[in-house]
Amino acid sequence: MTAVAIETGPFLGTTFLSRFLLYRVKTAFLLGDSGGVLGQNSTFPEPIPPKFPHAIPMSSIQKTAKGYRVQLQVKGSRDSATFDTKREAQLWAAQREIDLQTMAQGREGSIRTVQDAFDRYAREVSPDHKGERWEVVRLTKLGREFDRVMLDKLTTAHVVKWRDLRLLQVGPASVLREMKLLSAVFEQCRKEWKWLIVNPAKDVRKPTAPPHRERVLSLNEIKRLLRALGYPGRTLPRHAVAHAMLLALRTGMRQGELAGLRWADVSPDYVRLHDTKNGSSRDVPLSVKARRLLEKMRGYSTDLVYRTKAGNIDVLFRAAKTRAGVSGCVWHDTRHTAATWIGSTGRLNLMEFCKMFGWRDPRHSMIYFNPTASDLAAKL
Repeated sequence: MTAVAIETGPFLGTTFLSRFLLYRVKTAFLLGDSGGVLGQNSTFPEPIPPKFPHAIPMSSIQKTAKGYRVQLQVKGSRDSATFDTKREAQLWAAQREIDLQTMAQGREGSIRTVQDAFDRYAREVSPDHKGERWEVVRLTKLGREFDRVMLDKLTTAHVVKWRDLRLLQVGPASVLREMKLLSAVFEQCRKEWKWLIVNPAKDVRKPTAPPHRERVLSLNEIKRLLRALGYPGRTLPRHAVAHAMLLALRTGMRQGELAGLRWADVSPDYVRLHDTKNGSSRDVPLSVKARRLLEKMRGYSTDLVYRTKAGNIDVLFRAAKTRAGVSGCVWHDTRHTAATWIGSTGRLNLMEFCKMFGWRDPRHSMIYFNPTASDLAAKL
C-alpha cells in the first residue's frame, strides 16, 4: 500500500496534522493493520481523511509585488499582514494563530501584558481626551512600574504594592490622579477589549484627598512676576505670557484656553472659546479693563492672540517665578485669583458667576472663591 501523502501546506497547520495522525491510529487499530499507521503493508482500503473542521486555523501565504501576504481565519476572526520575507510571514502567522485561538476562548489576558493595555489605551483612547499629552506621559511611566506583568496574573495586591511605593515618592493628589488613570485603563480592558474579567484597581483603597488649593496671588507678587516677564514689552514670547497672565486675572481663562484664543473669536465685549476643559464651547464676558488688555496685543499676531502654546506658557511662567522670587504658586492660581476678585465685587449672582467660569456644578465656586478672613471682615 502506498503511504498517504499528508498535506502540510499553507492551509493545514500542526493542529490538523495531529488530528489526521490520530484518525489513522484509530483506523489501524480497529482494522488490525500490522504495517503501521503509515506503513507499506496495509491491506485495507485507504481511509478518507476527515473534512477540514471550521474551527481549525486557516492561513495562506502568497507572494505579491509588495512582499509576502499572509491571511488568517480562526473561528470567524480574520487578520492579514504583509512581510518582506516568507520566513517573517510564517513566524507571524504561527504566533497570530495562537493569539486568535486564545482570544476566541476568552483568555486574551494570558497573552497580553499590562504594558500592552497601556500602549493600546494611549493609542486609541487618550487622543480623545483634553489632557492627552500628560496622560501618555503617565502611561509611559506606569508601564515601567508594571513591567512584564501579564494581565491574567494582575491582582489587587499588585496595585496595592504600587500605591504604597508611589506614596513614598509623591503626594496623595498625584497618586489619586494616577490611580484614576489605572482604573480607567483596566475598565476599558474589562468592558470593551475583554482582556480582563475584573478590574484589579476597583477595590483598592484610595489615599485621602488633600485640601483644595486656596492660593491667591497678591498684588506685590503679580507686579514682580510681570517685571520678570518683561511687561509691558510686546515683542518676545515672555512678553506675550505677561499679557496673557493679566487677561487670565481678569477673566479666569485657563492656560490652554488663552493659548488657543484667536482674533476671529474676539468680539467687542466677549470672547468665544471653542476648546475648553469640559469639551463644550463657552463665551467669556470682558470687562472694560479686559478689553483694553486684549487691544494691547493687536498687531502681535494675525491669527492667535498670544501666538504660543500652553506648554510654553508653563515653562516661561516657571522661569519668571524663579527670577521674581515668588514661590508656592502655579499658573492655575491665576484662576483662583480671578474668581476671588470677581466674586468679591458682588456684581454677578451665583449662576452668572458659574456661567462665566464654565462650572456646571455650583460647588466649584466654593473651591475657587478664596477670600481671606480679613477680606470678609471688611464687608461686615
